[in-house]
Amino acid sequence: MEEIYANIEPASPKRSTNHTGPRSSKRRFHSVDFLCLGLLSVFLLVGLVTLGVLYHDSAVELSAVKENLAERLQASNNELPSMTGERDQLKANLHEMTEERDRLESLSKQKKTCPAGWITSGCTCYLLSQESGSWDEGRKDCKGRGADLVVINSPEEQVQCDLVCSQMNVKIHPL
Repeated sequence: MEEIYANIEPASPKRSTNHTGPRSSKRRFHSVDFLCLGLLSVFLLVGLVTLGVLYHDSAVELSAVKENLAERLQASNNELPSMTGERDQLKANLHEMTEERDRLESLSKQKKTCPAGWITSGCTCYLLSQESGSWDEGRKDCKGRGADLVVINSPEEQVQCDLVCSQMNVKIHPL
């Protein structure tokens, strides 16, 4: 039986040159599918490349912004110690000025009376001394009375002292 099949060549599929019928329309349909898939792949590839370029540009821009912010942060950190010292100095000055203001307010509320024979001008007491001598002697005399030589605190006091001193040739002792 094997001899019967020995002379037979295997059958090869027939290739039809006829492009009509249901097979040719399927082939055309598959070609359109492949064309659409190819175009879709090209569009997707173009989209991915575009997104990659945009991502790269954004990354470069963000990197520049990050560097700028890092520089500004470093500059701020470098200035921080001096600003802290300045703040502490300002706090100390504020505290001193507040204490001085409170002291002056309490003094202004007190009714200051000058000893007998002394002249009042504003919040200051003056003694017109009839004695003459050197500056050191005058200062020693003032210190003995619990005062000191005059210190002019306002233009009005200057005018008043100049007038009195020029007319009477005297020393003025503030208390």
